[in-house]
Amino acid sequence: MQVTYIDHSGFMVESGSCYYIFDYYKGELPKLDKDKEVIAFCSHFHQDHFNPQIFQILKDMGLNYQAVLAKDINKRKYPTGVKITTAYHDESYTLDNGTQVSTLLSTDSGVAFIVKTKDSTIYHAGDLNDWYWEGEPDADNRQMTSRYRAEIDKLKGIHFDAAFVPLDPRQEDHYADGMIYFLENVECEAVFPMHYWDDPKVIDRFIAEYPKYKSRIRNTEL
Repeated sequence: MQVTYIDHSGFMVESGSCYYIFDYYKGELPKLDKDKEVIAFCSHFHQDHFNPQIFQILKDMGLNYQAVLAKDINKRKYPTGVKITTAYHDESYTLDNGTQVSTLLSTDSGVAFIVKTKDSTIYHAGDLNDWYWEGEPDADNRQMTSRYRAEIDKLKGIHFDAAFVPLDPRQEDHYADGMIYFLENVECEAVFPMHYWDDPKVIDRFIAEYPKYKSRIRNTEL
């Protein structure tokens, strides 16, 4: 399994026979093997997670692809002539190549993805995070934390080879709340921070403040 960071929350995971592209927003894809299938995932409709340009990029590269799109994405933006799986939360799907996809309910919009391939198990959070914001009512923040933890608790007992999890500096002192709960409760070999809005120093900050997680954190920028 090889992981390539694209931009923001966008990643590509390459397995032996397939490329899995998550939440393309912007950035350049590397040259891809046309003999491999591509599955494009989009967790929700927000423009920093879903850019329909990805479909034209894959078409121009001459690649055979299908897509798994969260239910909140407007069907008018679906590519024509392409197999689409519309993903609802707390559902499971088996794709043509045997890839198994399950979903969680995002605390913002859309879904998070659990993807089981022949080679590995992958988690992409989308915007599922503990969105605790300073200045918001305490009751709202407590409810957010409770909702987030209830979803992450569904992952207990699953071993992930790679996970893509938000680490958002806009949340100030609470920037790592979601990441910490994930690391404390989910088995994962490699966790890639994402959604840090062109502020990669937040990764170094997290490692400095929480060194016990250093061995599991992968610096996305490297």
